[in-house]
Amino acid sequence: MSTHQKTGKVIIAGAGPGDPDLITIKTVKALAQAEVILVDRLVSEEILHRYAAPTAQIVYVGKQCRSYGTTPQATINELLVEFGLLGKQVVRLKGGDVSIFSNVLDELQALVAHEIPYEIIPGITAALGAAAYAGIPLTARQHSTAVRFLTFYTYSKLTDGYWQELTQTEDTLVFYMSSERLGEVVEKLTRHGISEEKQLAVVEQATTPLQHVHVSSLYDFEQNLAGKTFVSPSLVIIGKVVNLHQEFKWFTNNPTREYYFKPVSEQVSLVLQ
Repeated sequence: MSTHQKTGKVIIAGAGPGDPDLITIKTVKALAQAEVILVDRLVSEEILHRYAAPTAQIVYVGKQCRSYGTTPQATINELLVEFGLLGKQVVRLKGGDVSIFSNVLDELQALVAHEIPYEIIPGITAALGAAAYAGIPLTARQHSTAVRFLTFYTYSKLTDGYWQELTQTEDTLVFYMSSERLGEVVEKLTRHGISEEKQLAVVEQATTPLQHVHVSSLYDFEQNLAGKTFVSPSLVIIGKVVNLHQEFKWFTNNPTREYYFKPVSEQVSLVLQ
């Protein structure tokens, strides 16, 4: 790591779940002043076209499961530190919100260890965007009074006892990064006796023009959705509130099987030499 006298600042900001209009005004202002922008894969290109300064250096640091070009978290940390120590004004732009399943802790620890000033700007997380654009209130009287954000990705510490508790709760369950293992999620919930009143919704590419919502009862999952490959990113909502989708859906399903967010292998960065 190089040694520099000038210290910059890193702003860690959420870009929202996809629709570029869902970005916050504060993040827009930060992008306009940024000299360097480190961008996740799940950030709309339109945001950069609209709001990034023309002179800003764009560095793509996206991650995508089993894909060539995925950026290791250690590399992202090193870039944040390097640009910060060069005295640059940096925006670390993350999809959704910065504090929900985003590895923000690793980045904060790296900045603190090198005494680099930072700021955190929240964004609309995927669960809120997906629920709103699917017409599914995450909490609603007589349906749910609380919501839980979970993941069942490559590894999970959820015990059988916890799965049992999840089947009994009236909370809405929202699973991030879990669509590839959705069959396992459904099997665990149905095996532990989850209520037949509860349904699941899979929201593909939420809030984008390519959004598509799939709804099924958990006990009919094998018949309706088993073996289906969902377009990334996909978010899963489970609970009685999903029953409200049919009545309150307002955003048209798009059956196109295309990616709104470019695969990491197609993103080209200008990186620090």
